[in-house]
Amino acid sequence: MYPNAPLIPRGGEVNAWDNADFRAAVRSQNKSQIIIGGILTDVCTAFLAQSLRDEGYSVWANAEASGTSTPMVRDLANDIMRTAGVHVTSLFGIVGELMRDWRGPYSGDLLTYFDDYFPTLGMLARFHLTAIENGTIVPGEAALPV
Repeated sequence: MYPNAPLIPRGGEVNAWDNADFRAAVRSQNKSQIIIGGILTDVCTAFLAQSLRDEGYSVWANAEASGTSTPMVRDLANDIMRTAGVHVTSLFGIVGELMRDWRGPYSGDLLTYFDDYFPTLGMLARFHLTAIENGTIVPGEAALPV
């Protein structure tokens, strides 16, 4: 997606925000929203998320892009981030927030991507397309609340 994005080596800082080159690279983008993930939720993701919030960024942590040692540690880290005002959500939630409307120019590319990595959505899109093309609905679908 971003083939020219730089890889910023760190000298050993646990929190990426403690690295001056990383901070400069983030600040140079002039963005107010940052999407992050890390190797360990409770360290890599949570430390950076809190630092970014302290700097005034709106932070979106992809809960599926990092992990940790136990469900308890994961839950604690996610609670800490939420308390700091971080949006902890899924990849699909982040993409939905960025995309905003399925009628946009990238919807075809996104559906192809999700068909590979979130096959349930690909199947749902196919079913919807078939219903539209056939002018049919699934029996009982009309009973669903609108």
